[in-house]
This record gives sequence, C-alpha cells and structure tokens, in this order.
Amino acid sequence: MNLLNKKRDQGGFTIVELLIVIVVIAILALLVVTTYGGAKAKSRDAKRVSDLQGIQTQLEAFFASNDYYPAAVDLNTASWRTTNMKSLDANLLSDPSDTANQTVSTSTAVAGGKKYGYVATHSDGTTACTTGDTECSQYVLSAYLEVPKSVTSKNSLGS
Repeated sequence: MNLLNKKRDQGGFTIVELLIVIVVIAILALLVVTTYGGAKAKSRDAKRVSDLQGIQTQLEAFFASNDYYPAAVDLNTASWRTTNMKSLDANLLSDPSDTANQTVSTSTAVAGGKKYGYVATHSDGTTACTTGDTECSQYVLSAYLEVPKSVTSKNSLGS
C-alpha cells in the first residue's frame, strides 16, 4: 500500500493533459497571428484611401489652376511634379506595400497590385491623355484594397 500512495503523491501531468494544453496554446497563437495580420492589412488599406484623397485634392487644385488634368506620364515625372504640382508629396504616390516606388500605374489598379492606378482621358472618356496633353478633362484614380479584396476608386466626377 505504501508504494501505491507514493505513486499517487508524485506530481506531474499526464500526456493527455499536456496535449490539451498544447492544443489550446496553438489555437490562441493562431487567433493572435490572424488578428494581427488583419489589423495590418486594414492599416495599409486606410493609408491607401487617405493617399487617394490626398492625390485627388492635388489633382483638383491643378485642374482649378490649369483647366485640365495631368497625364499619368507627367504625374510620374518628378521634375514635372516639382514644377507643376509643388504641393503633391511624392510619398502619396507610394502604395504601402511598395514604398520605394513613387509612381502610379498608367492603368486602373488591379487585384494584388502594388501601385495606384491613374488614367486621365479626354471628355469622351476613352481617349487616353499623353504627356503635355491639355485636353484631359476627367480621370480615374484607383487602389486595390486587401481586406475586402476589391478596387476602390476616385474620379473627376466627384466619386
């Protein structure tokens, strides 16, 4: 009897108890990682929306002064921006997933894209503007959002 009591008195966990604890810890770790990743994506999306609003403000200010919108090629040229859009911070042109690239795509943003899209057109909405073109009367500015997995856009028509 003394031997049986001695075995029961020894502390320790069974393998089943250890497995249950390990599974619970793994589930909690997975929840933390998933939540953190989603929060970072939402943060990048918020920056994208803010950048689009900032770019749109600068485009509208340029239009108010010049009566046309710049072509994407012009917007992507640092010297042109310095001369014509002094208030446009080049960092606004950088998607948070690729901060080194301070240019916009010359087409609308696509799924998984790491660039903002900018397309300026003539009043017909189909003829693309080229560098130095003073007939650009509308544009579409877009970005790909990670969380809803969709493209959001701003345009010269107020939306």
